[in-house]
Amino acid sequence: YSTWSNAVAPEDLSVQEKILQDTVKNIGTSNRSFKIYRANDGMLRFIDAIETVRVNAGGQAEWVVGTNLDVTEKVLARKEIEENEKQFTTLANNIQNLAWMADGEGYIFWYNQRWYDYTGTTLEEMKGWGWGKVHHPDHINRVVDFVKKAWHINEPFELTIPLRGVNGEYRWFLTRAYPVCDSEGKIINWIGTNTDITEQKTFAEQLEEQVKRRTAELVNMNKELQSFAYISSHDLQEPLRKIQTFATRITEKEENNLSDSGKEMFNRMQDAAKRMQTLIQDLLAYSRTTTTDHPFETIDLNKIVAEVKEDLKEELNEKHATIEANQLCDADIIPFQFRQLMHNLISNALKFSKPNHPPIIKISSEIANGIKFNNEKLSPQNKYCHITVSDNGIGFEEQYSEKIFEVFQRLHSKKEYEGTGIGLSIVKKIVENHNGIVTATGVLNKGATFDIYIPST
Repeated sequence: YSTWSNAVAPEDLSVQEKILQDTVKNIGTSNRSFKIYRANDGMLRFIDAIETVRVNAGGQAEWVVGTNLDVTEKVLARKEIEENEKQFTTLANNIQNLAWMADGEGYIFWYNQRWYDYTGTTLEEMKGWGWGKVHHPDHINRVVDFVKKAWHINEPFELTIPLRGVNGEYRWFLTRAYPVCDSEGKIINWIGTNTDITEQKTFAEQLEEQVKRRTAELVNMNKELQSFAYISSHDLQEPLRKIQTFATRITEKEENNLSDSGKEMFNRMQDAAKRMQTLIQDLLAYSRTTTTDHPFETIDLNKIVAEVKEDLKEELNEKHATIEANQLCDADIIPFQFRQLMHNLISNALKFSKPNHPPIIKISSEIANGIKFNNEKLSPQNKYCHITVSDNGIGFEEQYSEKIFEVFQRLHSKKEYEGTGIGLSIVKKIVENHNGIVTATGVLNKGATFDIYIPST
C-alpha cells in the first residue's frame, strides 16, 4: 500500500483512498481513474483501474483483486483534441466565415456566432440535423445524399450550397469540412466552415452567359462566312470570268482597231481582273480554314510534301528548285488543311527566291517534349511535332516576324512580287486549328525559316 500511495499524484491520493475504502467496506467493485508518477523515471502516467473485493467463507472482505491499465496516450490525445477544439472555437468566433463542429457521425453540436447572426437561429434549432431548416428546399436532397457519403470517408470534402439568411434571402456558400481523427485513425469530429461566394458565383454565371452569347455570335459569323465563301466561289467569280473572256476577245479580234493606249488599258484591265480572281480564291481558301469540323488523322508528312511537290511541279522546274525532305515523322493533322499549309509555305519560298539563285527548300520534323524547343508558349511536359520549313531566299528583317502573318500584310510592292498577302495568314490559321503555334525568323538576303509546333499523342 505504501508503494502505491507514494506513486499516486498527491492531488488524487485522498480521493482514491476513499474510493478504495468504500469498495472494501461495501464489498463491491470500483472503476476509477488516477495519475501516478512512474518510479523509474518520475514520468506522469494516467491509469484506469478496476477492483473487486474477494470475501472469505464468513462473508468478510479478505483481499482486493484489481487491474491497472495505462491510458496515458489516449488521455493526452483527448486533451490535445480538446485543446485544439478550444482554440478552433476561439478562432472560429472571430472569423468572417460561418463555422461549425460535428461528431464522427455528422451530428452537429456547435456553431460559431457568425452562423447565428446570419441565420437568426439558435443552437437548439440547429443542433444535430437541424441545419436542413436553412437550406434551400431545391438543394436539400442533393446535400443530404452528399453528406451521408462524405461522413464516412476519412478525407476533407467541399460542396456549394444556398443558405437562407435572417432576412429570408438565400446566398451561396462554399462548405469545407475536415475530419479530426484519434490515434487509431477513427473520425471523432468534423470541423467545417461556410464561405460566402455569392459575388464570385454571380460573376461566374455572368461570364458563362457571356461565353454562351459570344459562342452563338461566332456560330452566326461562321454561317455568314460560309455564305460569303459560296458567293466568292460562284457569284463573284462568274462575272469576273466573263470580264476576262470578253477582254481577251476584244484584244484578239479588235487589235487592229485599238490604239496603243487602248491596248495598254485592256492589258491593265486583264491584269486587274487576274489579281481580283487571285484575291477571291485566297479569301475563299482563308474562309475554309476557319473551321475545324474535319477529322484529324495520323498522316505521314512525307506523303503531304510529295503531293504538294506534284501540284507545284511546273513552278519547281521553272525555278530549278530543290526540296530536301527526308524521313519526316507522322503527325495528327487535318490532311487537306495541312496540304494547303505546305503548299503556301513552299509557294512562298519560290516566290521570294533570289534572282539567279536556284531555291533550296529544306523541310524537317521531329517529335519531342516541349522543354526541348526552348519556347515559353509550349508546355514543357507535353509532346509536340516540330516542323521546320526553311529556304535560301530574300528573307526579311526580324522586326517583321509577326507582321507577315497578318491578313493583307505585304513587305513588298505588287510590282516586285505578285500576291494578296493572305498566304501566310492561312498558314497561321491552319496551325491554330491544330492547337499549335507558328513562328518565323529571317535574315535579309539569306532566307527565312518557319517553325511549326502542333500537339502530338
